[in-house]
Amino acid sequence: MNILIVRNDKLGDFITALPACYILKQHMPDCHITVLISPINQSIAEACSFIDNVLLDTGQSTTALAKELQQGDFDISFTLFSNTRVAIAQWLARIPKRIAPATKVAQVFYNQRIMQRRSQVKMPEFAYNIQLIQAACPDISTQYPQPLLQFSHQDIQTTYQTFCKNLRVQHPVIAFHPGFGGSSDANWNIEEYITLAESIQNLPNIDIIFTFGPGDEAFHQAFMAKKGDLAAKTYTSQGSVADFSKLIASFKLFISTSTGTFHLASAVGTPTMTFFADSLFASDKRWQGIGDKTLQHNYMIPQDPQERQKLFETVQKDLQQLIS
Repeated sequence: MNILIVRNDKLGDFITALPACYILKQHMPDCHITVLISPINQSIAEACSFIDNVLLDTGQSTTALAKELQQGDFDISFTLFSNTRVAIAQWLARIPKRIAPATKVAQVFYNQRIMQRRSQVKMPEFAYNIQLIQAACPDISTQYPQPLLQFSHQDIQTTYQTFCKNLRVQHPVIAFHPGFGGSSDANWNIEEYITLAESIQNLPNIDIIFTFGPGDEAFHQAFMAKKGDLAAKTYTSQGSVADFSKLIASFKLFISTSTGTFHLASAVGTPTMTFFADSLFASDKRWQGIGDKTLQHNYMIPQDPQERQKLFETVQKDLQQLIS
């Protein structure tokens, strides 16, 4: 059976689709799973043994996308994130069974629509994705290994050794990733991240690294201008997202807002300290990582200045306890 799974939005969103892909492959080992994704997620999809093929949504026209889908000869599609363009393309490609959430105008182009009401946040995003798979496979096991995103020990070791050599890292890494991204709409400012790092810089046997990705140039410049005497190094991610994932897998702790890199860290099994907006839609109740929940230390940043300061002080104490 040829199966199409669509999750063609951002990095963190695609990570939440991995459990759905995994359980489907385990349920039907002989099926052929193709994912339609954004180009940024290509290296992650190709690293997953439970994904057989990758199609990239590069913004091609609806008819061009439909022709690509038609060539896949798909028996069924699961659209975990839908818009009108991908809905029409699947309809034009005449995929016999097309399953998607019953939302937006796009739903009219699917022939099996599942009422979910994700805005009510009755479950995490990855669980909503699994729910769509259950619509076609009600007896499917929803269990998946943690960490789910796995690389060979040799690949992880080689990546980390090169990183340590280039940055002269000698101790376990506490990584701060201060940039915004994904669905995050709450974060500490760069001065607050520096203060957090200062609160642990005298702890023994750790190295503090501030990591930055594409588009984080302003954050990098602000950090360099304001870091003062903070004993921290910086690293700008190079290569693919999968390459960065291999590096994160070796960190002792990854500290960030609720962006795609947080989801990567959780997926590879790295402990996280993550900051979410104080709203249901953007909370960890919806956007928790797919990894071991006991390794996720999540905080919702309130809008009230006094409450924000109280939380910041709590985070400082918790951070020291996590590391010591």
